[in-house]
Amino acid sequence: MSNANGSSNDSFGAVQMAVLPPLLGVECVLALAGNSLAVWLFVCRVARPWHSGTVLAFSLALSDLLYAASLPLLIAYYASGKSWRFGQSLCRAERFLFTCNLYGSILFITFISLNRYLGIVRPMLARAHVRPGRAKLASLAGWLLTAAITGPTLSYSQLEERHGKLQCLGTAVDARLAGYLHYSLFLAVWSCALPFLVTLSCYLSVVRAVWASPSVERAERHRVLALVLVVLSLYGVSFLPYTVLRNVNLYRRLHGLDQAAGGIYKAYQVSKGLVTLNACLHPLLYAALPEHAKALCCPGRGQQDTPAYTGATEVHV
Repeated sequence: MSNANGSSNDSFGAVQMAVLPPLLGVECVLALAGNSLAVWLFVCRVARPWHSGTVLAFSLALSDLLYAASLPLLIAYYASGKSWRFGQSLCRAERFLFTCNLYGSILFITFISLNRYLGIVRPMLARAHVRPGRAKLASLAGWLLTAAITGPTLSYSQLEERHGKLQCLGTAVDARLAGYLHYSLFLAVWSCALPFLVTLSCYLSVVRAVWASPSVERAERHRVLALVLVVLSLYGVSFLPYTVLRNVNLYRRLHGLDQAAGGIYKAYQVSKGLVTLNACLHPLLYAALPEHAKALCCPGRGQQDTPAYTGATEVHV
């Protein structure tokens, strides 16, 4: 039995080492470059005062940038055959930054969807209550909330010797696995499923409102619909599979079923790579409005001619 387990562990480890380093490596470079550029554009090229949508989009870009910055140590870890060489503190810091900014991105996407819903579907309410200052407070609250709910990863993540290697656990040691599963399910419900439902509801309402408005041109309607489909598709291929497979894998591991679920484990490893797609693609969506992108990138074109991110059909995702 031990030989079978050892063979399975070797097979599973081979999947991680074959899939994750190259996939995460490419995504890390793209995410760092794209989000660094996005942050620079927001800081240096977007006119002040910022619109509320710009405040939230900047927070999303910053969260994605910090998320991407947590990847190099993880890439080195998988590339070395899951042998952690950076100490306990960096192990915990890496796992915390990965988790915190992953769920931070989800939260800011939700805030942006709510902002779009108010601006397009409830414009009178938005004019009365949506202000840049309140968007800044919402962003600050979002950062604090995300740090609080992902803080337990600092406790669960630790070093453990397995198969002759010092590993940085992304979940928990076996003795604490039951508690970690409960915590992971909490994150799945409150930090992924609920935000997804809010985002879905908001964007469906946005599409319905834009489609029903006679003042919106046909091309603009299709563009807004395409952007909404991209946002929801990214959820469907990254956040949701990662969250579901993570918890299914934890449940099977807790009940001693992990060895019989090689397909689930391998799919979970692939989902780790796919979840980073969001951080790569969000910067492209910031520049979804060509005229706005030109104004940002070309100082010769004044901000007065093309106010950044203020139109009724702007979509920050």
